[in-house]
Amino acid sequence: MILDASCSLAYATKAEVPAIFMLRPRSGWAQWIMREEFMLSPHVPVVEYTDLYGNLCQRVVLPKGEFRFSMFCRASVPDHIDMLPTARRVPVAQLPVELLHYLLPSRYCQSDKLSRLAYSITGNVPRTYQQIARLRHWVHENIEYEYGTSNASTSALETVNTKRGVCRDFAHLGIALCRAVSVPARMVVGFLHELEPMDLHAWYEAYIGGRWFTFDATEDEPKGNRIVIAYGRDAADVAQATMYGAFQCTEMKVTVSAVREGSEKETPQPPDPAPPA
Repeated sequence: MILDASCSLAYATKAEVPAIFMLRPRSGWAQWIMREEFMLSPHVPVVEYTDLYGNLCQRVVLPKGEFRFSMFCRASVPDHIDMLPTARRVPVAQLPVELLHYLLPSRYCQSDKLSRLAYSITGNVPRTYQQIARLRHWVHENIEYEYGTSNASTSALETVNTKRGVCRDFAHLGIALCRAVSVPARMVVGFLHELEPMDLHAWYEAYIGGRWFTFDATEDEPKGNRIVIAYGRDAADVAQATMYGAFQCTEMKVTVSAVREGSEKETPQPPDPAPPA
């Protein structure tokens, strides 16, 4: 499917505020960015760089007063999520070195404190994709999706105790449970078509059978039509905006829509996808 997505963030400040934005998606094996643009109002100098996880970042200094960051992209994405029940876990000793940090506890994913829970959930389930699918199902069935029950500092351990949260909390808990059974897991933020209410969305990926698979504990059924913006260990690595000073977010608007058949013809077609990394 071809999707158009946009995000507009407005801020008010009483002094200059250094900031880092992370809202520009990049092409990868599962998505191709056909068009992409962003706008700063008022215009300020921008330093663009790629972080440790390959995410595209924009470093700016917000001026005193009102400021808006807007982005738009058109992307070709799969309309389904790959599932492979027979995919086997990769033994820790055979994992690529660059993935080992996705096994470790992180700020919001205290996997070292959730091992007993994780193994009680999976029981005798084969050490394959099915084990991670069981963990996802447990989170979906046992955590209630409810706005206003968590905040930016809520961790996976707290979510287990309160049994409430939003997509970010569902993702953190799913990641922590995966790591607790020695499966690398990373957080993903981006756009999801037909999400209600519309907003940026968080989910996670687990490394099984030599590749990453998508899991979303928020949704009833696996669904595709996602545009990935950023990857990281947890929310600390994938914040849409990081501010180093006092500010007020005065508006946030997110849109995602399917491009009608034929209207994308003026855009070049994507190259053959590379194999998953």
